[in-house]
Amino acid sequence: MHHRWRLFTITIAFGLVLAACGPGQSAEPSDGDTSEAPAPSESAMAFEPTAYPEDGPAECGTDTNPTFFSQISAVDAYTVEFTLCRPDVAFLSKIAFTPFAINDADWLTEHVPDGSIVSSPNGTGPYMIGEGGWARGDSINFDANPDYWGDPAIAQTLVFRWSAESAQRLVELQAGSVDGIDNPGVTEFETIANDDTLELYEREGLNVFYIGFNNTAAPFDNETVRQAIAMGIDRQRLIDTFYPPGSEVATHFTPCAIPFGCEGDEWYEYDPEAAAEMLEPFLPITTQIHLRDVVRGYLPQPPIVAQDIADQLADLGITATVDVQESGTFIANADAGALPGLHLLGWGADYPDATNFLDFHFGSGASDQFGDKFPDITEPLETGATNTDEETRRAAYEEANNAIRELVPMVPVAHAGSGTAFQADVSGAHASPLSNEYFATMDPGGRDTIIWMQNAEPIGIYCADETDGESLRACEQVMEALYGFEIGGTDPIPALAEECTSNEDLTVWTCTLRQGVTFHNGATFDANDVVASYAVQWDAEHPLHAGNTSAFTYFSALWSGFLNPPPAEE
Repeated sequence: MHHRWRLFTITIAFGLVLAACGPGQSAEPSDGDTSEAPAPSESAMAFEPTAYPEDGPAECGTDTNPTFFSQISAVDAYTVEFTLCRPDVAFLSKIAFTPFAINDADWLTEHVPDGSIVSSPNGTGPYMIGEGGWARGDSINFDANPDYWGDPAIAQTLVFRWSAESAQRLVELQAGSVDGIDNPGVTEFETIANDDTLELYEREGLNVFYIGFNNTAAPFDNETVRQAIAMGIDRQRLIDTFYPPGSEVATHFTPCAIPFGCEGDEWYEYDPEAAAEMLEPFLPITTQIHLRDVVRGYLPQPPIVAQDIADQLADLGITATVDVQESGTFIANADAGALPGLHLLGWGADYPDATNFLDFHFGSGASDQFGDKFPDITEPLETGATNTDEETRRAAYEEANNAIRELVPMVPVAHAGSGTAFQADVSGAHASPLSNEYFATMDPGGRDTIIWMQNAEPIGIYCADETDGESLRACEQVMEALYGFEIGGTDPIPALAEECTSNEDLTVWTCTLRQGVTFHNGATFDANDVVASYAVQWDAEHPLHAGNTSAFTYFSALWSGFLNPPPAEE
């Protein structure tokens, strides 16, 4: 497979000054450009900086603050300081991720209480919600932002549509009614590749599909049962039958292309006889396989794959029925640990570090989808996330991966190949390894509108409180974070920040913000917007800590929980 991207390897370079260019913006000045940074405006000179918490840094390592953060402060109108409780080697990649995009502080105050924030984003990106807005069940219309700080969007209108059927997506692409589609079906890769009017773009399998257990529900509270199922599922059969070219059986939860992803022992070999013998004392077992009927890069044919897994379980003496839930309901139930049987889910890389895969799913701040946390997993993950020494990290991830293999919170099945397809005359088209395709730099053959068809409708577009890939992709056209990712790649690059630099031990990060940026409603972007955008996620008791589900799952998982977390349920 041809690699269309360059894997980002985390390098600790203290005081490093990064190129001050966001997606689509050149780092080089235009000919004759001798301008200096703009002088502070009157509003900047009258700026009243905020901090969170307002009364001083939060005490670290307590029940009320188990997180990475101690305080977030606006030093002045265009400088923000993050004071951390412990080092974070993936800080720049995390702040580049869409859920940590910056919102206008006043917009949050106005639109969070009535819930309108879920469908009414006010970002700084190259596109903004356009005329007609989000027609639920049909499409989302975006207009080019005429005041964008970087290179303007080429197509003046962007339309998101969706269909769960890959065949329908391909038919529309062949008919010319859409310009690009996500996730062509397994049998459609060859069709597209042989059509001169279309172009296929393959994605590296930076994802994982897994079968999850809830260890608080019998019989999956028994480690032997979980281990037996891990041995009794023919994962190669699933790959060979249902997955496109470029897919492979997962040897570890994290893809091996991610640094430290495949430390430790490989997963169990397929051994149905040993599995059946281990399960015999626990039979009969009757359960459900919970899933959503949404095609993702890691799961191309959800109900059919679920039924095949049910058939394999039947060979082991387990009766499993397939339970298909609405996408938003399913995700909420998974996060809440409310799926008592097996569940089918997966993960695509948001940034290229082991913390993205392992901490989100198995760390101390992770959701309850697998039930109770395992200290044998959470403790080495904490070491890996906070240590800058490469060999220390390697040893920590070896320990964590071996504990995951022994304790079996889930069964990793596949690292799936996937792709996008576009009309051949769309220049700048691509498939992102992070599934965050960027449409502002695409030229749809000189047409004014580019139409994209993905697998499913977004659940919400206040993406601080979403985890669904279809939602995140929509947000990425409208919202921007302090950093972003290179187009079609994985390197974090400055966006709303011109640069972020750290002290020697990576516990204080200072970000210099881009000046002259406005939100879509005309409000001026400044450091207080950054403080507010993080504070409403960080503090579970903040009056604006609310969204579609109010779970803020990414924040909790990637930053080790919340300030003032709700009490644990007995």
